Amino acid sequence: MRRPRLPRGAARQVQFLLRTPPVPISVEPSPKPATTGVHYDTTWARRGPARLVRRALHEAVFEPVITVFARPETQGLDRLGSLADEPVVFAANHHSHADTPLLLRTIPEPWRHRLFVGAAADYFFPNRLTAAASALALNAIPIERTKVTRRSALDAAALIDDGWSMLIYPEGGRSPDGWAQPFRGGAAYLAIRCGVPVVPIHVEGTRHILPKGRNYPVPHKVVVTFGEPLRALADEDSRTMAARIEAAVATLADEQSSDWWSARQRFHAQRTPALGGPEAAGWRRAWQLSASDRSDSTRRRWPQV
Repeated sequence: MRRPRLPRGAARQVQFLLRTPPVPISVEPSPKPATTGVHYDTTWARRGPARLVRRALHEAVFEPVITVFARPETQGLDRLGSLADEPVVFAANHHSHADTPLLLRTIPEPWRHRLFVGAAADYFFPNRLTAAASALALNAIPIERTKVTRRSALDAAALIDDGWSMLIYPEGGRSPDGWAQPFRGGAAYLAIRCGVPVVPIHVEGTRHILPKGRNYPVPHKVVVTFGEPLRALADEDSRTMAARIEAAVATLADEQSSDWWSARQRFHAQRTPALGGPEAAGWRRAWQLSASDRSDSTRRRWPQV
């Protein structure tokens, strides 16, 4: 049976109805909505199938890799006993890409498997492939690291209100030289906004495993120290609380390098060494960091066979 033929000009009219009409030259076309960076939607990564894949990935890949390269020693877990089964903001110093897989395996239950990571939107979500990998493997959400944008803050706050805990690096990025950078107010803002505690964490040793600028890991002993949970004080703003979080992480660093009693004495005397290192020339900062490395007895070597 022969198909009926449309009258001349009718086919062109049908195509016009099915296609988006052209925009006149005098009219500015509407921009396409962004789907990467801070606009990437990670909702799918917290659904059942993605959570099962992520859990298998952590146990089959992250766990053995962290064991081989770090074999972390965990301290201060008893300090979390005062927490109820509630969402928490974990705030840690940041020296290496090894920090996140390490902390995803050392943060204890009941928070470990209901935990999302605040990751730099420009680094972990630049395109759809990298964004999907970050969301699936790390349960990461995009965060603007230069400032707390409304979208980033609302997305993180909504997850915390829904019972998820958050891992965030208040420095905003990895240390470029082994010393910490000033803490920003994102973790403090979310703790105040959502009414949840902040658990300070100090990670020592990952800068030797995979520091900024190196493309391959080397084994080194790692110590993860958890601090006492901090809650916002009455009428406290995010700037003041961010300073308290930084001071708490600095005290944990001092505790790890000396002992608890000496660190507490220095804390009360306001003589805790700053996370950012000495205010001196670059060579002096590098020399002091290398001096602490030479006195570090925790460095691991490859097994001798």
